[in-house]
Amino acid sequence: MEYIELLTTKQSIVVASCLAVIITLYISKRLFLVRLRDQMKQQDTQHYHFYQVLVLALNAPLNVAILTVMLWLVRYGLIITGVFAKEDTEILEHIIRAMVIVTLVLFVERWITYAIMVYASRSPLLNNTRNIASGAIRACLIGLCVLLVLGSLGISVTPLIASLGITSLAVALALQPTLENFFSGVQILIDKPFRIGDYIELESGEQGFVDKIGWRSTWIKMLPNNIVIVPNGKLSQSKIINYYYPEKELSVPVEVGVHYNSDLDFVETVTLEVANQVLLDHEWGVESYDPFVVFHTFDNSSINFTVMLRTKEYFNRFFVKSTFIKALHRRYNDEGIVIPFPITALNLQQEGAESVMSNSDSQQAAMQMNPEQQKAP
Repeated sequence: MEYIELLTTKQSIVVASCLAVIITLYISKRLFLVRLRDQMKQQDTQHYHFYQVLVLALNAPLNVAILTVMLWLVRYGLIITGVFAKEDTEILEHIIRAMVIVTLVLFVERWITYAIMVYASRSPLLNNTRNIASGAIRACLIGLCVLLVLGSLGISVTPLIASLGITSLAVALALQPTLENFFSGVQILIDKPFRIGDYIELESGEQGFVDKIGWRSTWIKMLPNNIVIVPNGKLSQSKIINYYYPEKELSVPVEVGVHYNSDLDFVETVTLEVANQVLLDHEWGVESYDPFVVFHTFDNSSINFTVMLRTKEYFNRFFVKSTFIKALHRRYNDEGIVIPFPITALNLQQEGAESVMSNSDSQQAAMQMNPEQQKAP
């Protein structure tokens, strides 16, 4: 009876000690994280992100670590109270080892995931690759964690690795198109022919803003506000025009034609004045750009030339061009510069055309004077 009472007393002390330690650890964890958050707010921009990642990454692993400590205390209490012998708690010992491995792997996974999320806004590469990178890293760490846990439990992982190799080969053959799209997406993210937010034109003619670069496909938001989903494999093999690379600014050519009697030097001066004023006043015009005029064609009814403007973005070139055409038409009317209609003029004095026309008129007049000759057989 005294032994049972002594055992019960020991168990009560062990249970109370375990509860006290667990409560102390949880309170310490909360105070530690609060201290880290306060420290994070006091840091400059360079160290702020480090503390932010640390706070986010420690929460879940610390919970698992406290649970591991609790299991270890339970095992130790069962041994010292004599409820179980040390050999009888072997299973609990393996579980504790597995929990330690899970804690470490979880901390690494959380650290990498939150680091990618926090630093994505500072790096275009991370911003484009965060979805694929986070998923791939998480899958690798989970696989590594499973192998380490099985090894800690005394299970041989060599046959499992061999089976996984054969299975991976079969899966790779079955999912060849999917894997092609996946690795094409990785190639796009590394090569960076375009980035999220860029305005691109596909070889098939579709144009739009890159909305998302996913595992299997890339989403492109077109101007009518619809989405074109293109497989990464097809996208990596096609020709793409990126209107935002290497910079968003681009030239806007405008074709103009004036009458042959126009003073071309005066036309050029007036045109450049209008172009400079449009680029200065328009919100999408590049004020520092010097427009220029290039005469290039003697057309059927006009002398044609190109005016080169510059806009801040590809999409806004329509508005700059429209404003310039209206302003140029109004200024040409004020200055008396003629933009001719597409007409065709006959030159009767060139290549003897006048004499040919005269002979034809004489023949027609003679036939009208002798109508009987037309009836003769």
